[in-house]
Amino acid sequence: MDKRNRAEIFRERLADALRSRDMNRSDLARNASLDRSTVSQLLSEDAPRLPNGQALAAIATALGVSSDWLLGLSTHRGAAAEILDEAVQVAETERHPVDEHLLAWFRDAAGFKIRHVPANLPDVLKTDTVLAYEYAGETLRTAGQAITGTRDQRALLVRAESDMEIALSKEALEGFARGEGMWSGLTADERRTQLEAMGQTLTDLYPTLRLHLFGASDRFSAPFTVFGQKWAALYLGQRYLAFSNTRHVQLFAGHFDDLVRHATVRSHEAGEFAMRLADGIA
Repeated sequence: MDKRNRAEIFRERLADALRSRDMNRSDLARNASLDRSTVSQLLSEDAPRLPNGQALAAIATALGVSSDWLLGLSTHRGAAAEILDEAVQVAETERHPVDEHLLAWFRDAAGFKIRHVPANLPDVLKTDTVLAYEYAGETLRTAGQAITGTRDQRALLVRAESDMEIALSKEALEGFARGEGMWSGLTADERRTQLEAMGQTLTDLYPTLRLHLFGASDRFSAPFTVFGQKWAALYLGQRYLAFSNTRHVQLFAGHFDDLVRHATVRSHEAGEFAMRLADGIA
């Protein structure tokens, strides 16, 4: 954004903040310790200009808004403490793929891309058998609820309301094929069926649904999801740490894009890769 466009955004938001506070130019000049002529120049439609740092801080304080919001760098207009409360939230969850928080974030992301790094296999790609196995010990959500919720997610993708990109370590998928760790209780047939179903779904829904496999020795990521341009949710285990500040969302999106750039199995290859893993199960 060039300086003139930034100045125009500043002028519009400054005028909006004045109206919402029921203040006039003289009030702002007095409360911010500025000359009235300076305030008039900042609000001029003919030649919008940006204030210096000291004036910007004084104006933001006088109006009870953030400097970043005035400059168009943030969607949150509140002061710093209020922005932190609004931009970072701790959301309780029952480790279910479609609880009330996730549903709200999915709705907010309608028409936009969803970027997802799962804790293990992506729920949207799991078979009913694998979901039933994983959620068998859950006390707050039943396996049936997990299956129904995952089908709802899949239906959103089929209707192409949003694109979804998933980044997963190649080793995690290979470990599933071998029945390692939490998957040791699944039979070879169940693991094979899961991988075949995953491969078929990735082929059928490509490019609406894309899976990128990165090398665990080269990259690492905690589980998180970026919902369009509005929310990023970091999964902590029974809780989500949710961010709505534009800079935070962009940070998570940038980390996801880095995982994609370093993928060893590209999205157009992922379906075939899953099928090969299925064929290799004895």
